[in-house]
Amino acid sequence: MLVSELMNPNVVSITPDESAALAARLLRRHNVGSLPVCSIDGRLRGIVTDRDIVLRCVAAESDPEQTKVREIMSRGVVGVSPDADVREATRLMSAEQVRRLPVIDEGRVIGMLSLGDMAKTASFGMEASKALSEISSNIKRMT
Repeated sequence: MLVSELMNPNVVSITPDESAALAARLLRRHNVGSLPVCSIDGRLRGIVTDRDIVLRCVAAESDPEQTKVREIMSRGVVGVSPDADVREATRLMSAEQVRRLPVIDEGRVIGMLSLGDMAKTASFGMEASKALSEISSNIKRMT
């Protein structure tokens, strides 16, 4: 099965110059745990998670209204092609210790693929479970 068959094509993204407060509101409104950070032309620049907002902004005693997403986002984010096999995506998630991957086509974010998306599909439930186990047992430390 291809990534394009399981990905969520309804991507909510944010630009690097928006505030952490807006990112938090978008996360809540759309009930998601991360937002791809994209330039105006849709190219991936990073990703911001609810955890980034809490640890890199709120816990650091920065004002979320004044803190730009670019100051707290994770950079060097890996993405996956819509034409990639879902099993390859789970291996990438395990290797990179992430639960979500931006789906990128011609340099632009066109979707998101999560372990949850895979877990809902009976044929990939075991791969999703294995990837989550590997991610959870080797959690990267934030710097």
